[in-house]
Amino acid sequence: MDTRRTISKQLLKLRDSGIQVAIDGFGTGYSSLSFIKKFAIDYIKIDQSFVRNLDSQAGDLPLCEAIIAMAHKLNIKVIAEGIETEQQRRILSVAGCDYGQGFLFSRPLPVYDFGSLLVHNHLKQNTVNAGYAL
Repeated sequence: MDTRRTISKQLLKLRDSGIQVAIDGFGTGYSSLSFIKKFAIDYIKIDQSFVRNLDSQAGDLPLCEAIIAMAHKLNIKVIAEGIETEQQRRILSVAGCDYGQGFLFSRPLPVYDFGSLLVHNHLKQNTVNAGYAL
């Protein structure tokens, strides 16, 4: 219990400093609904394990749609991790997902190439630190 109070104070301190907070890998492991309820969260990131099979009949789309709808009801933005295909991006965009990350947008880059990528993509579309606008 004491740990939760400490974490909550730290997260609020970050937010007061202008830093936004995201829950990574939402829907798996320790990232649960209780985190959203107890802590000041700006973004949740849908785990790539739910995104990976969106273009098949695996049943992950209803889970992604539910996460997006729930987050938006709580005024939380949503980032989908692991987007590798244009079809996945389209599905998530139609579902209302706010941002995306994944190999579709870029492979990992050395820091000196990252600035060029941001400049190039800013000219192409709206980007944010958390991911690409879908």
